[in-house]
Amino acid sequence: QVQLAESGGGSVQAGGSLRLSCATSGYTYRSYCMGWYREAPGKEREGVATIQTHGRTSYSESVKGRFTISLDNTNNSLYLQMNSLKPEDTAIYYCAAHHVDWSCDIFRLWKTYEFRGQGTQVTVSS
Repeated sequence: QVQLAESGGGSVQAGGSLRLSCATSGYTYRSYCMGWYREAPGKEREGVATIQTHGRTSYSESVKGRFTISLDNTNNSLYLQMNSLKPEDTAIYYCAAHHVDWSCDIFRLWKTYEFRGQGTQVTVSS
């Protein structure tokens, strides 16, 4: 059974950095589409960044140049390095994975992922 677990959230001042981690267990597929999503209070869940087999990535315009998604294949962990954080980045961040890597971009609907984490809170104060 595949399980995803996020960690690394917390509170930080604007301009600061955080690194989110998503530990995966039981994932044995060779191909993947993995992503980070977030949900701010009163807003719909949105795609932040995705990465697929062979390393192709996509980012939302709001985080491009500030966030970096990466995957460590040695320990099957997904990361999101977040720099220059802004108050509008405040949200619950979720990771997700799917074993088919087509249509892998930030517009992919959260509910279409096979495996989804429980989220970690990120709060950015001004």
